Amino acid sequence: MKERMELPDGWVSEKLGDVCHTTSGGTPSRKNPDYYIGSIPWVKSGELDKGLILDTEEKISEAAIQNSSAKIFPKGTLLIALYGATIGKLGFLGTNAATNQAICGIFKTEILDLEFLRYYLFNNRYKLIEQGAGGAQPNISQTILKNLDIVIPPLPEQHRIVAKIEALFTSLDRGIASLKIAQQQLKIYRQAVLKWAFEGKLTNEGVKDGELPEGWVEKKISDIAETYGGYAFKSGEFLNEGKFQVLRMGNIRPGMLRYEENSVFIHDVDQTILKKALLKPNDVVITQTGTKGKRDYGFTALIPKNDLLLNQRIAAIRCNQFCLPKFLLYYTWTDRFKNQFFANETGNVGQGNVGMRAITDSSVYIPSIEEQHDIVAAIESRLSVCDKLEETILQSLQQAEALRQSILKKAFAGQLVPQDPNDEPASVLLERIRAERAISSPHKNHKNYKPHSQDK
Repeated sequence: MKERMELPDGWVSEKLGDVCHTTSGGTPSRKNPDYYIGSIPWVKSGELDKGLILDTEEKISEAAIQNSSAKIFPKGTLLIALYGATIGKLGFLGTNAATNQAICGIFKTEILDLEFLRYYLFNNRYKLIEQGAGGAQPNISQTILKNLDIVIPPLPEQHRIVAKIEALFTSLDRGIASLKIAQQQLKIYRQAVLKWAFEGKLTNEGVKDGELPEGWVEKKISDIAETYGGYAFKSGEFLNEGKFQVLRMGNIRPGMLRYEENSVFIHDVDQTILKKALLKPNDVVITQTGTKGKRDYGFTALIPKNDLLLNQRIAAIRCNQFCLPKFLLYYTWTDRFKNQFFANETGNVGQGNVGMRAITDSSVYIPSIEEQHDIVAAIESRLSVCDKLEETILQSLQQAEALRQSILKKAFAGQLVPQDPNDEPASVLLERIRAERAISSPHKNHKNYKPHSQDK
């Protein structure tokens, strides 16, 4: 038997559907384009992230309302998504509007502060998601939503809880914003370090913008390295374990190899294939395919061992005696290299590709091997500091989110604000409201919902 939480004095627990009027929206037929030429805002579940919804991507007509299950919800209605990845997402209407069928409207009520309910539903979203059904696109029904147990403090206490949550969240959000600004500044600093490094400014004093230090020369990558493409292994040959791991694009991220990411292996490899595809320690690998225009590829990493095979759409760069592999690796992280690389992007809408010539014809400023060692050391010294700072920021962001959850947990356990013995218990208010409603007709599910006079 499910244990009921011990409630603070004056609180009650009720099913959401017993204290709130709810109804879902609808989608007018797309076969009639005139339905989507109108002035009535029509909210889709993806728009709930806006918080307060004042406008919508699409608008529908009065005829669309009359000839579909869509209905106009009043300003102030709390919206909650019922379908797919958006289950439990919330938003308030800042204007009268309709919604699609994936959204349920929760209307104003005399017993609940809807801001209090919004925070409560946000804190209990996981309970709704757990009940989602439907495979790839899970959904919950209004019945599931209505059967959700909610705690109801006295109404004045609800107002105090909301005010306290908002004050604490405002302070918390300011801290998070500062941390994210620091994250962005670190990214800018990283790029600045790399830019200075490959202009010679980390190892040469007084270098002017647009000039190279003495002894530096511009070379194509083809002059300082051998570059070759991967082999088109057949997926039917892949094993869960074997002598060689086949390195695929998902295994490569900026500066790192993710061996466990959908790892595949081959045990026996023909010598001709092995000669072409076997990577060597200190090879630099770079991914050549991604989303066109998004620069979500061109990732590079350094190979540390001998048992990796290079798959198609990845290139390997093997430095000669004129270039250190780490020097070249760090250069591929610069905006200068990326601009050269992506200038050669081809492909249709959606998929972008970069060929071998984009790599071999890209140029790099090369100093002596001795100075390359100094540059690599200078980069690593600075970037290691960035790594430690970034780790601290990530930990702080995680702690901030944990604090947010702690605030909500305390709020709905009656531990966030002091109670006032003069507050009318929620049970008394609830009984009075039910008695009043018993002698009057309840809400009807009209196309245009009319709130009670107390709610206006």
